[in-house]
Amino acid sequence: MAVRCWLVRVGSLAWRKEGVTTGTGGGGIIFRVAFQFRRAQVSPHPKITMSTTLSATSQLDQLKKFTTVVADTGDFESIRKYAPQDATTNPSLIFKAVQQEAYKPLLEKAIADNSSSPLVGEALQKKIIDDLLIAFGCKILDIVPGRVSTEVDARLSFNRDATVEKARELIGLYKKAGVPRERILIKIASTWEGAQAAKICEKEGIHCNLTLMFSLGQAIACAEAGVTLISPFVGRIYDFYKAATGKEYAGAEDPGVQSVNVIYNYYKKFDYKTQVMGASFRNLGEILELAGCDLLTIGPNWLEDLQNSQAEVTQKLSPEAARNMDIEKIDVDEKVFRWMLNEEAMATDKLAEGIRKFAADIVKLEAIIAKSI
Repeated sequence: MAVRCWLVRVGSLAWRKEGVTTGTGGGGIIFRVAFQFRRAQVSPHPKITMSTTLSATSQLDQLKKFTTVVADTGDFESIRKYAPQDATTNPSLIFKAVQQEAYKPLLEKAIADNSSSPLVGEALQKKIIDDLLIAFGCKILDIVPGRVSTEVDARLSFNRDATVEKARELIGLYKKAGVPRERILIKIASTWEGAQAAKICEKEGIHCNLTLMFSLGQAIACAEAGVTLISPFVGRIYDFYKAATGKEYAGAEDPGVQSVNVIYNYYKKFDYKTQVMGASFRNLGEILELAGCDLLTIGPNWLEDLQNSQAEVTQKLSPEAARNMDIEKIDVDEKVFRWMLNEEAMATDKLAEGIRKFAADIVKLEAIIAKSI
């Protein structure tokens, strides 16, 4: 199979044929990416000619005109305060929440409900964690009108069949609690196995949110799998390049913002139904630069800042602008996926790191439960 090597300049994120040397220059970081046969030309910041600026209301309310706002928290009071459409959770958020007095009753109930279970050891701990995830999800769904994302154990990230089985179990537990599957997104890491697991789940009517997304190759694989939603991690991309260069990035120059622009424009150009939800923000500028993205999942601190500001918010992304761009389609099978990921150091590093961190917090949560049963 013929594979060509190309370079991507993050400063403009335009694909161009070069050698394989990496370095910096031209207003942005240079890093390598490889893909099969085709060249993608993606403009990260289209000009939007429609009137897309609102004022005299909070930035949060303005942003909601362009983008579905999702609360990135397990804290119920924050969710009530900012009235998002949806909410997301992850193992790290749940681990932090159960250490607070306000949320300990949920953990205690999950343990008590399994006091007569025939399960023992790790199997019992996993069952309690599943029940805890559902308890948090149900409480959140009492507040938000839309959906909640509940994450599969990160230790299953490279096991397609086990991921599918866990997704079915979680949906089954929600059904038992009286929650329809339409209100649930199952979060799965954006590995090749994760995308293929999501493909099976989606065919069964289990909607998925593919998380730990750092590259176009991952995004294309997920779109081709027909997943409902993806979560590119803007701030973690920023972290990588800041550490690599020592440079502070702002606004449109932020590599995380540029990555989401490329993915969003690619999706809209080729009419993929998968939605893009920017996540993991490091500053308010990243959020405002992505106004118009399908969804943005935002932590309570940034929601507070948006609520307290009446500065103008301008739409930066639109399907109409993306459809007029000159972008060529990339064919991504497993071999191309793995090669693209291998050639992009940031995506390789951050995907692996994210899986390790989520897995570590699951282990910590299991340790808390083990002491209580």
